[in-house]
Amino acid sequence: MLYSGAMTDATDQRLAGQYEAYPYPKRDPREEAKRLVVGSPSHLREIDHWIFGAARSASRPLNALFAGGGTGDGTIMLAQQMTSLGRAGHVTWLDRSAAALAIAQGRAQVRKLTNIVWEQRSLLELPGSGLGPFDYIDCCGVLHHLPDPAEGLHALLSVLAPGGGMGLMVYAPHGRTGVYMMQDALRRLSPPDQSPQQRLDVARRVMKHVPETQWLRHNRNFDDHINGGDAGLYDLLLNPRDRAFTVPELSALLDGAGLRVTCWVEPIRYDPAPLLPDPKLRAILDTMDPTGRAALAEALVGNMAVHILYCVRADDPMLPPDPYADLAVPVCREIDGDALARGIRPDGTLTMNFDGLRIPVALPPLASAILPLVDGRRSVAEIGGILAGRGTKPDAFAKAWRQTFSALERINRLLLAAPR
Repeated sequence: MLYSGAMTDATDQRLAGQYEAYPYPKRDPREEAKRLVVGSPSHLREIDHWIFGAARSASRPLNALFAGGGTGDGTIMLAQQMTSLGRAGHVTWLDRSAAALAIAQGRAQVRKLTNIVWEQRSLLELPGSGLGPFDYIDCCGVLHHLPDPAEGLHALLSVLAPGGGMGLMVYAPHGRTGVYMMQDALRRLSPPDQSPQQRLDVARRVMKHVPETQWLRHNRNFDDHINGGDAGLYDLLLNPRDRAFTVPELSALLDGAGLRVTCWVEPIRYDPAPLLPDPKLRAILDTMDPTGRAALAEALVGNMAVHILYCVRADDPMLPPDPYADLAVPVCREIDGDALARGIRPDGTLTMNFDGLRIPVALPPLASAILPLVDGRRSVAEIGGILAGRGTKPDAFAKAWRQTFSALERINRLLLAAPR
């Protein structure tokens, strides 16, 4: 996480002290040999698709910034993906915490990554810093800790290249039920002016005696206080500045900064239609704008603990990916086409589990033949040609492909690769 050296109030000093004492998230560089932490935002496939509309050549160098890089999850993920795919460019890690810097650098050294630039400074110092411009900016888990999130977005926009975009994550209120109750209880037992070590000791003791009625005990949307070590417990329940945004609140913040959302991750989670099959209710949904529909979905499901999204400048031309172009190359995200095909149930649906919310995703019968051919190299025309050789008529393929791509794009599993 990142906090500005220019900020001088006591809360920001406590925030800086917290992330020096307990760099977040808890990571051990020795574990890099075992796994790569992968997620959203800032997966390279997602950046290609949701930011650049699968129109920006993979041969162009990508200059990315992680503003609030912490212990390095996103930085390491993107730098490794770029290295593995032979993509030119570099990733800049930026954060105030020296403790987090040491961990992130240790992780990069284990992986022998050479495409990372390290900047120990504040997000709010970006204007006039000489850094950038950046084609892509990640700001994950930072804005909700700033005294003025709008100022933070302004700082990021000052170094965003023309035609570039951002991946953001902020807390969401409904899925964090119980968190703010416990934060209040712990502030009463251990005021924020105590040292991080004192406050953590109190929190550990309290967690042994939390009554069954406390909502936090029933919330399964996160486990930092259980499995995140001291850093996770402190960040969740002792953070001195922590606010959550509903969809309308976040949309207003982005509108004020001149930003337009290209994707709420995952798109299907922000669509109330699968939750409300009643025709009269569907008629009401048809009268709502996208923000209203997303806000309704958030309120209905009640389990969104964060909002993850991709956005670009509102006045940039809209360049949605075109999955129906002959030369478009579909690619699966963190799963292969065979596995997706095997997951299709006899009734033609994939069942997705989003933090306990199960949503069936309907696919056409031909999807089981299409998906094994998606390898990130074959074009749509090539896939259609293979199926034509097996007796599938072009019109049947075109219809099935539209249905398949539309359904799987909504769950962020099937995207378009960047052109060569």
